Amino acid sequence: MAIVSKNQAQDVTQWLAELDTSTPDASNELFTLLYDELHRIARNHMHRETMGHTLSATALAHEAWFRMAEQTRTHWTSRGHFLAVSSTMMRRILVNHAMAKRADKRDAALVSLDLTEAQQIGVDVSADVVAVHDALTAFEAVDMRAAKVVELKFFGGLENEEVAEVLHLSLATVKRDWSLARAWLHRELGGGALA
Repeated sequence: MAIVSKNQAQDVTQWLAELDTSTPDASNELFTLLYDELHRIARNHMHRETMGHTLSATALAHEAWFRMAEQTRTHWTSRGHFLAVSSTMMRRILVNHAMAKRADKRDAALVSLDLTEAQQIGVDVSADVVAVHDALTAFEAVDMRAAKVVELKFFGGLENEEVAEVLHLSLATVKRDWSLARAWLHRELGGGALA
């Protein structure tokens, strides 16, 4: 996690509170201060995607920023709150991208392939992103707090201490929630996804 001084953290929190009414210069300054952390979260999301994905970590960070900056009804309470919601936004962007890609494949014309060509195509991991998203959505009905821990750790790449800070939980609670969520999702997904 990027080291942020206490004054910078206060500035970020203040600018976030005024994001919808701030000047473009203030918005640009805020983006500059948060960019490294947004990009780190985006890299963690993209780490789980297939090689040759049409989105890059940079594009994902920028898309999430644009969508977050458009939020007018959200009252940002802190830098951590903004980054947690950014991670959720990135997950939604990737899930929407995977679902659109799947729909494009259904609409595509059938092409005959020989065995060599078929082996070169490989496995599409975007289905895993959708499966994990669906399982996590179902898990939210069971334990919303633990699902948020998974969101921040698995998709956002935050460490236990960072998750505890963002969610205002003890480190022991984060570890318990992570263990519970991993067991539940492991069972639902048939193993492997959260190893």
